[in-house]
Amino acid sequence: MTPAARVRCDLIVGARPNFVKAAPVARQLLAAADRWAPRLVHTGQHYDINLSGLFFDQLGIRPDLNLEVGSGTHAVQTARIMVALDAAFDADAPALVIVFGDVNSTVAAALVAAKRGIAVAHVEAGLRSFDRAMPEEVNRIVTDSLSDLLFLTEASAQEHLRAEGVDRAKMHFVGNTMIDTLLRHVGEVRDRRVWAERGLEHKDYIVVTLHRPSNVDDPERLDAIVGAVVRLSRETPVVFPVHPRTRRRLEERGHWSALERTPGLRLADPLGYFEFIGLVDGARAVLTDSGGIQEEALVLEVPCVTLRTTTERPVTISCGGNVLVGDDPEAGLAALRAIVRDGGDRPSSSRPHGWDGRAAERILAVLDEWSLRRGDSLPAAR
Repeated sequence: MTPAARVRCDLIVGARPNFVKAAPVARQLLAAADRWAPRLVHTGQHYDINLSGLFFDQLGIRPDLNLEVGSGTHAVQTARIMVALDAAFDADAPALVIVFGDVNSTVAAALVAAKRGIAVAHVEAGLRSFDRAMPEEVNRIVTDSLSDLLFLTEASAQEHLRAEGVDRAKMHFVGNTMIDTLLRHVGEVRDRRVWAERGLEHKDYIVVTLHRPSNVDDPERLDAIVGAVVRLSRETPVVFPVHPRTRRRLEERGHWSALERTPGLRLADPLGYFEFIGLVDGARAVLTDSGGIQEEALVLEVPCVTLRTTTERPVTISCGGNVLVGDDPEAGLAALRAIVRDGGDRPSSSRPHGWDGRAAERILAVLDEWSLRRGDSLPAAR
């Protein structure tokens, strides 16, 4: 039995993590063109060449529609995305909206779709940091509450959703599509030897990434982090790809010029997907406040030190690849020094169940079953 007509679905992306998670799902749906008619919609939340265009080129996907909403406060940006998506759905309404992760584009799309009676599928559902000071945590909770299909990456997600009273029938453990992308490209990334292109020695440097408001928007906290990074760079080379908003904060505090002159510290503009993954893969360790990098570092077997008090990805800790050091930069510095001191020893880590490069295949299987159940109630693609 097959659906009578192809099902129209929109995949909504807006920021770098979305692009990485969406690419394998988009490929699966495009390969199933006899039953699915996908449209990739880029909200324009990330719009510069390295946070947007270059990622699409490297991942082999291209938006069918770019809403070009640009930046703004969380409320302003979310509102702009909602208005733009509402107009897009007026012109061509899908039967299903697929959202990814936890950015403003994710929650905005879920809200617009739910109010229009359009089904919502959330890829990477159920993750919780239990820190509502994080805008992403609010986005996760709202998106999950509105979704009809919840695609889970780790066991803790199911526990969280059950505790929130979510119907078990909505939950589907599929694995991690971000890791689908990583495993698809890791061979060609390693062949490039990005670390050598930058004059670095393999496993002899540390990558730093920072962008969370809790770390970069508090002036005193940012000062303390900068001090720790500078001291670290005196002991081992440090590469710091700087997010645009982090650079603004560093410039406002008068740190930028001094960091540019710091021996042992290499500042970089935002990198493309291949360049960044290659840099992490060749590193001795990573210091970060990102969620996705915790997962990527785990699979690449690169020790990760996370400068946060909580993580929505506890499997990275239980599998042995990640350590939370709280909000104390000195604790992060101590953890990194211990990793460097241990020399070439790899962390004792394991890859989580289902992180095997086939998550998108499992998502397509669930979507096919869902479309068969819905049958004639789904509007056909034009």
